[in-house]
Amino acid sequence: MEITISNIRKTFGEKTAVDINEYTIHNGDIIGLVGNNGAGKTTLFRLMLDLLKADDGNVTMTPQGTDDQQLPTINPATSEEWKKFTGAYIDDGFLIDFLTPDEYFTFIGKVCGLSKEAVDEHLERFEPFMAGEIMNQKKLIRDFSAGNKQKIGIIAALLNTPQLLVLDEPFNFLDPSSQNILKRLLTDYHEQTNATILVSSHNLQHTVDISTRIALLEHGVIIKDLDNHNAAATTELEDYFAV
Repeated sequence: MEITISNIRKTFGEKTAVDINEYTIHNGDIIGLVGNNGAGKTTLFRLMLDLLKADDGNVTMTPQGTDDQQLPTINPATSEEWKKFTGAYIDDGFLIDFLTPDEYFTFIGKVCGLSKEAVDEHLERFEPFMAGEIMNQKKLIRDFSAGNKQKIGIIAALLNTPQLLVLDEPFNFLDPSSQNILKRLLTDYHEQTNATILVSSHNLQHTVDISTRIALLEHGVIIKDLDNHNAAATTELEDYFAV
């Protein structure tokens, strides 16, 4: 999935939350979106997912086709087609918390056109991440810990094998073991699918570990676009954040 951001702006009162002239996310990038609180990371993700309306500009997405098929470019503000290729988890507002995880995953599978058998097969690859604490617990999502709610949302975002995966602060609430499993899960998924992955995080080490590019936001503006192959962005990020 290739994404083009063009002249996109969003303000809240007198505060400019996002102001990006041009930025292209290439197919197969793993973008780590970093910045201090209020930098505009979550707002940018919400604009990209059409959860917020931009004051100006737009985001377009071009799904990856086959060698002999070029799929058309999609504007999420005017078409629903992008949802077929996209998985996202921003916060627990994405969850249907009066369902059990088992029911929720089955529901998400139906929305994505997956049978119950296919959903169960997909879920098998997440067993180390779930750590025996998610499925068959006979309790509603709202009664789970914040960390397990986070896991449920991330798994649901990956259930339809998306070309584009968007995760906002996915390492929040997770214990160290689960954080490391999630890093492996994301890098393995990228190797297997060449999906485009966007992750925002305050955890610089995790971001550097998984990302191929780092976008550094400050007051809604991307002030640096850093190559991060072989963790090349580490020193510049540490200098910026005075680590």
